[in-house]
Amino acid sequence: MFVDAIDRVDPFTRPLHSIVRLYGHDEVIPGTATLFFVNEYGCAVTCKHVAELVAKADTIYHNYLNFQGERRSVLRERDAAQRISQLEEKFKLQSDTIIRVRNSFVGCVDLFSEVTIEMHPTQDLALLRFKGYNRLLYQSHATFLQDTSRVKPGRSLCRLGYPFPEFTNYRYNAGSDDIEWTAEGKVTSPRFPIDGIVTRLLSDSSGIVGIEMSTPGLRGQSGGPLFDTNGLIYGMQSATRHLHLGFDIEDREVMVNGRRSRVSNYPFLNVGQCVHVDVIKAFLRERGVPFYEA
Repeated sequence: MFVDAIDRVDPFTRPLHSIVRLYGHDEVIPGTATLFFVNEYGCAVTCKHVAELVAKADTIYHNYLNFQGERRSVLRERDAAQRISQLEEKFKLQSDTIIRVRNSFVGCVDLFSEVTIEMHPTQDLALLRFKGYNRLLYQSHATFLQDTSRVKPGRSLCRLGYPFPEFTNYRYNAGSDDIEWTAEGKVTSPRFPIDGIVTRLLSDSSGIVGIEMSTPGLRGQSGGPLFDTNGLIYGMQSATRHLHLGFDIEDREVMVNGRRSRVSNYPFLNVGQCVHVDVIKAFLRERGVPFYEA
């Protein structure tokens, strides 16, 4: 049903590859997110929670570098362990604290001098503007739904994104005590579509702001387009909500692999939450960004 639509949407939908390091670890944690371009001028949209991690990358690393500087000054002290513990508290560092984030915008532009990020004040939406590039690496651009009365429960729609980080072109460099991108390894991640039907329209005090889908959006699909069979954009994948179904089972005896076992189960329905197309278009108009409708 969505074969042709995916071919139309894919050329302007791109992955954001990220690698993360946690405090006290040298393991590299890969991650992905999605963005899509709205015109031929290097302007793209993604989720605000994705853009925030991009925007905070330098601040996160500088905090760690400052900690390292003060840590070196107390290493030879008799009470070094206590002082380091105090520094960890000062710089808010724990075993699960992110100390380094590196991001790679894959297949967007050939190079760039700057990416400006503008956040929506209330919705999970952000605008990225690539500047200083020579050549676009994406083709075409989003075409947004003009008649938004067509966004109704029961309509089949699809999302496209990059939920599975299969790229391997990264490493931990023990010499510099840092994580880095490399020229070796796999540089791509597979695109992954997931369809569903509109279940409900979501609203707040300002009106309709979201679209709920019958299927979940996967991790890494955040920021990806929501579209119909013609490739028209209806919204953007934002989050997954977990609705408690109430069909709870507690301490019930069942057969598992031929053996009696007692189990409990608390089922939830995982539904996708998308930013409504009207919210995206209004934000682009407010920021003076050209876009296309049909």
